Amino acid sequence: SLTKTGAPPLTQRQALVLKIAAVLWVVWGVVHAAAGALVLSGETAAGFQAIADGVDPALLTGPYHEAVGGVLSQHAWNLLWVGIVTLIGALFIWRGDQTAIWVTAMVGGLADLGYFMFIDLAGFANFVPGTLMTLVSATAIIISGLVWLQRSGAKRAAA
Repeated sequence: SLTKTGAPPLTQRQALVLKIAAVLWVVWGVVHAAAGALVLSGETAAGFQAIADGVDPALLTGPYHEAVGGVLSQHAWNLLWVGIVTLIGALFIWRGDQTAIWVTAMVGGLADLGYFMFIDLAGFANFVPGTLMTLVSATAIIISGLVWLQRSGAKRAAA
């Protein structure tokens, strides 16, 4: 029998893979929501030191213009909401929702792509937590994407 989306039900293996992806997104979401909240509650220099933790903290001390603090707060706000959205997406991925696979991958994946390009590749971050979180999101995207591809192929075959 087909599901309401027109695809066969998830196999046990597919369901397990999506649960693993969901757990990865929960980890990623909690880390990013917490980072956003922490940076929002701190001072500008401490926020930069937390994000660019691969740089000598003495090089990141202020004073900074208030606009710099505003830009950092806007970034922290984005970390907070992106983390929350991926937590919600993880719930739906756990339940096998195919749309959530792509929405969560776009939100978390594109946020991490920016981090990878501008922080990781520039050498401003340590491996943990930043680079590790990039690997977590990439893994979640790849494994849930493979399930999505399998399900899309099964849906076309059933049509």
